[in-house]
Amino acid sequence: MTIKALIFDVDGTLAETERDGHRVAFNRAFADAGLDWHWDPEHYGDLLAVTGGKERMLHHWQTIDPIEAQRPDSLGLINRLHQQKNCFYSQMVASGSVALRAGVRRVLFEARDRGYRLGVATTTTPANVDVLLRSTLGGEGANLFECIGAGGTVGKKKPAPDIYRWVLRQLELQPAECIAFEDSRPGLLSARQAGIATVITHNGYSCDDAFPDALAVLDGLGEPGSPATGVAAGHPWSGVVGIDQILGWVEARSAGP
Repeated sequence: MTIKALIFDVDGTLAETERDGHRVAFNRAFADAGLDWHWDPEHYGDLLAVTGGKERMLHHWQTIDPIEAQRPDSLGLINRLHQQKNCFYSQMVASGSVALRAGVRRVLFEARDRGYRLGVATTTTPANVDVLLRSTLGGEGANLFECIGAGGTVGKKKPAPDIYRWVLRQLELQPAECIAFEDSRPGLLSARQAGIATVITHNGYSCDDAFPDALAVLDGLGEPGSPATGVAAGHPWSGVVGIDQILGWVEARSAGP
């Protein structure tokens, strides 16, 4: 089938939001609530195995104090913390402290100019997606994407395939007509269970993860003078990722050994 759409994860894929964005906002929310919780960069990396901010906080609480985590108002506290955390995060992003990863803007606008449809499949909240797109891409940021599937859209979060299947239904496309872009193993598993070929651009938190059956596993999308490196279509690769390169990898995979 012909590729018609590119579907992007957000946190860690479009932008490096985790370590110095969400993590910092979580810690501010904890301090604001008078909690002694503090997630250092290493611990936060471990927590990223749990997708979803509310789920991540509840997992942390159940780990450090399982009895207290069962109190009747535990979910209410988690919801309040999450709301406050998102307020802090939005303020940080709106201030310009979070930038797109190298090559992302170029690929997005190349795809748009060549007639490819764009979608988002993420576990973060719609508000977080909106503020990131507006602060990094300007007023037309959100308008680049025909479909945004964000946290709360489906019942099960990544690595379940539900969010990708939802986006496919909105776009009225088959999995073979799309390419997904992810940065993590749960994201890859989600996209692949939905049948979508996936390009991985790993980061500091995910660079040691295993990415079976990915179309490409790279350290980014690259820019002229600063190429991405990794493996694509089963072979070592270095260069600047663009639409033609991605289509070539799809064709190589389809051709087989």
